[in-house]
Amino acid sequence: MLTRSSRSKSKIKPPAATKRTAAKRAARKPAAAKRGTAKRSASSGRSLPEWNLADLYPAIDAREVRRDLDRAHADAVAFEQDYKGRIVEMAQQKDAGRRLAEAVRRFEALDELTGRLMSFAGLLRAGDTTDPARGKFYGDTYDAITAASLHLLFFPLELNRIDEETLEAAMADPALGHYRPYIDVVRLERPYQLDDRTEQLFHEKAVTGFTAWNRLFAETIASLRFKVAGKALPLEPTLNLLQDKEERTRKAAAGALAHTFKQHLPTFTLITNTLAKDKEISDRWRGFADIADSRHLSNRVEPEIVDALVTAVRTAYPQLSHRYYALKARWLGKRRLAHWDRNAPLPQVPNRAIPWDEARTTVLEAYGAFSPRMAEIAERFFTKAWIDAPPRPGKMPGAFSHPTVPSVHPYVLLNYQGKPRDVMTLAHELGHGVHQVLAAANGPLMAQTPLTLAETASVFGEMLTFKKLLEETKDRKRRRAMLALKVEDMLNTVVRQIAFYTLERAIHTERREGELTADRIGALWLKTQAESLGPAIDLKPGYETFWCYIGHFIHAPFYVYAYAFGDCLVNALYAVYEDAHEGFAERYLAMLAAGGTKTHAELLAPFGLDARDPGFWQGGLAVIARMIDELEGMEHSK
Repeated sequence: MLTRSSRSKSKIKPPAATKRTAAKRAARKPAAAKRGTAKRSASSGRSLPEWNLADLYPAIDAREVRRDLDRAHADAVAFEQDYKGRIVEMAQQKDAGRRLAEAVRRFEALDELTGRLMSFAGLLRAGDTTDPARGKFYGDTYDAITAASLHLLFFPLELNRIDEETLEAAMADPALGHYRPYIDVVRLERPYQLDDRTEQLFHEKAVTGFTAWNRLFAETIASLRFKVAGKALPLEPTLNLLQDKEERTRKAAAGALAHTFKQHLPTFTLITNTLAKDKEISDRWRGFADIADSRHLSNRVEPEIVDALVTAVRTAYPQLSHRYYALKARWLGKRRLAHWDRNAPLPQVPNRAIPWDEARTTVLEAYGAFSPRMAEIAERFFTKAWIDAPPRPGKMPGAFSHPTVPSVHPYVLLNYQGKPRDVMTLAHELGHGVHQVLAAANGPLMAQTPLTLAETASVFGEMLTFKKLLEETKDRKRRRAMLALKVEDMLNTVVRQIAFYTLERAIHTERREGELTADRIGALWLKTQAESLGPAIDLKPGYETFWCYIGHFIHAPFYVYAYAFGDCLVNALYAVYEDAHEGFAERYLAMLAAGGTKTHAELLAPFGLDARDPGFWQGGLAVIARMIDELEGMEHSK
């Protein structure tokens, strides 16, 4: 998943880098934002689409890019000249609502413009992070947008200096009242904002601080090669081999990962320590009490709700992951599973590559059975070249859906290799894409949903696709394999992500007392992994290095609990859907269309759900437990 900014939209910021080529690619003109093309995939045997970025800009060196960069700077300077030092005074005037609304509209237009530029630069770079021309363009664009946005820093700071009574009176004007959700988010940051000069320093230093270390991580990961069976593979295909039907292949892939990660441990350890310290400095200056409070604030979720989620999941480890992996070990004829067997396919189940066209049909039919409108929006991604699917050397690993800006459309990045999990990933990212299309009508300042709710549409899309496939599967072995795959994906989404969150808390807490060595980070990784996976998983030597490649730790600290939040929320939503289909799709799409204009409590109320209810999380986890019950029943009845 990717959102245009991992922080609150109270300021215009360059967006965060993205998150989850052929050998001759360098010979192609890297400046081109090419038309949608297709590449032949060896794993699926079908042509895979590549995205068309020309809807943003024609090319790196296009005159439109230079024009908009110049315009962004000029408009930002003009905005500062017109409004700096006058916002509080304007709020006290008779027509305060109209005047402030006009200022917010101009600010929003600049957010749209800078977001378009950075989206283009970020997506180009994601397509090939090893291309020097793309890297330079991304860095230069980031620098230019940072310089322009320095002239805008004053605006949210001055909005927060308006007293509550005066601001409420101004928002009685419908023109300003329209922006209440945005202003409410700005006001949440009021206790943590600093003086103008300090905010400017933090903003400028981000270019050589947080952003630079993120870029180093992304480019390092993309450049790594892992030698398996005589072939030097990038990260994504190597990770994919951990799902191979042959144990020797899985073991070889795990060994290659460990070997290469170990060679680069000093770099990853330095990046991790530096970014943890960078965050501690920022949190201390802003007055955040807990290491995750800034994430909770940007997610607009109460810390006690996150604590309840984490406690519920960790308490459920024995009933969920521990029980499932013990069951899987028996299926594979082992007492314990080596870590490279955790995602192994089940034995005696045909393992075939799923062609791209079949994956497309599967997802669209599942979406269409739920809501024709949802399927129609998702189909645009295929017909209009909004998807980049083939794995390539240098391409960013994982998958995401980037909303770009409301005036354009989202783009989806995949690394499709024909695995069943790849079909679920397609369903997941298209769920994000549909959500982003529907929310775009709220405008740049209010389209983005907090991360805790941003995962709802993606996980719901997966659930729709899974249920469709399960209903169509009559063969007992295939059904068991499908249920097992779904359980594993849910464990990866819930249990694994909460284990990641637990690890992050440990690392950031210890970093306050000094740097962590690679051995110490590895020990914390093994401890949290062993706790979450249970005694049926044998963490072999080398696994202590596997924390290195988890990009969320770098790009968006404490992001990971949003996945567990979204999965449990979807389980609860799907239970409501199964009980009463009528009107559900309409309410669901309305929830997505609300974007960032409502809180989680407001969005869940039409479904009779409340995340503050202590039983809410147990209900979501019970869905996973019941699937494991069914799998155990299938084992006993064979």
